[in-house]
Amino acid sequence: MTARPFGWIDILRLGLVQACLGSIVVLTTSILNRVMVVELALPALLPGVLVALHYLVQIVRPRMGFGADIGGRCTPWIVGGMATLAVAGVSASVATAWMGVNAPAGMAMAFIAFLLIGVGVSASGTSLLVLLAKRVEPHRRGAAAAIVWLMMIAGFAITAGTVGVQLEPYSPRRLVEVTAYVAAIAFAITCVAMARLEDAANAAAPHQGQTPLRFRAALAQVWADPAARRFTVFVFVSMLAYSSQDLILEPFAGTVFGLTPGGSTRLAGVQHAGVFAGMVVVALATNGYRGYRLGSLRAWTIGGCMASAVALAALVLAGLIGPGWPLRENVFLLGVANGAFSIGAIGSMMGLAGEGGGSQEGTRMGLWGGAQAVAFGLGGLVGTGASDLSRLLLGSPGVAYAAVFAMEAGLFLVAAALAARIGGAVRGHTAERVHGTTRANDHPGQIIHLRESRQQS
Repeated sequence: MTARPFGWIDILRLGLVQACLGSIVVLTTSILNRVMVVELALPALLPGVLVALHYLVQIVRPRMGFGADIGGRCTPWIVGGMATLAVAGVSASVATAWMGVNAPAGMAMAFIAFLLIGVGVSASGTSLLVLLAKRVEPHRRGAAAAIVWLMMIAGFAITAGTVGVQLEPYSPRRLVEVTAYVAAIAFAITCVAMARLEDAANAAAPHQGQTPLRFRAALAQVWADPAARRFTVFVFVSMLAYSSQDLILEPFAGTVFGLTPGGSTRLAGVQHAGVFAGMVVVALATNGYRGYRLGSLRAWTIGGCMASAVALAALVLAGLIGPGWPLRENVFLLGVANGAFSIGAIGSMMGLAGEGGGSQEGTRMGLWGGAQAVAFGLGGLVGTGASDLSRLLLGSPGVAYAAVFAMEAGLFLVAAALAARIGGAVRGHTAERVHGTTRANDHPGQIIHLRESRQQS
């Protein structure tokens, strides 16, 4: 018996889970960050190290995905990961409150809590993507990726806004209480959303009657696939470029263009609006209407990387020219390009996860998720470190930021070249008009595997 494909309601249910995941993560990476630096007057390096730690520990994602492969079900990993994340999020808030009384003890507890946050995100997030990859039809993958990621962003925004109001007036006890409420609500919603989502057809272990591979053997088998290996490198390079710009855009706007903190924050909002628009455009274009699609996920991935490089090259000119450059428009276009490439890449990832056989979707998705997490952890360090070094060597802040943006544009061009070389591109339902008649190229739901070069990269 074959498991039924997910419909839009099922995808929305998984989007709710992703929103819950985002709601807890934003508490730990944003609100606790601010409390440590502002209310407790601790060095900004502390939250920076803790956030980097939660990314670094996500190198366990391949092992989490392998566990889902062996067990044949993703739900236990999603719910268990969310439970771990909820407990770790509350523990992180307790640790932050404790720092106000006993800083060393609170910091030690925070290190453990952030390690567990990374573990919870790895288990829940990886398995959620695996479930999407297994059960979403190819022609819906772009739209599914957009829905899930936009709901995660909504989880960020709603939680940050609501918690910000509930924390007034601030007190350590109030911080812990509000965090506990958010974590409990997020876990409850996750349990309801995941209830009976995986039917009996998907319950049997894929290796039943066989001798399952050990984790190292399974990972080596995935890494031996040229398409999987190239995609891993692509994910790392593209996400390094994407995350390197994150921490320097607002300082750049303030230093070179004289924007106030409020003005630079609004500029970040313009970028996020662009990301939203780019995601929606790709979702609509690749989902298609009556069999028509505007470009493949692979094409949008390549085009989004190239457009991101062009937008960053324009920011190079902004750094050299300074005030008078249309900064808001430039940043909006950068956001659109980033959103387009992100959804194209995630949709392609979902398709490539099922290639190669052997029920290795989880191991593949975990490998790519680990590469993304490491890239995000390094991205902030690379962007800020490069800007400081460039300013030291070049003197002028505008020229220094221009040099960093040029580096990031180069990384996006490398990512585009890598994406163009990846075989096994997944194409959904497409159709052509030939002399006034419609010819279906692919049956709905069919995956077309492009011929992979046998040459090892």
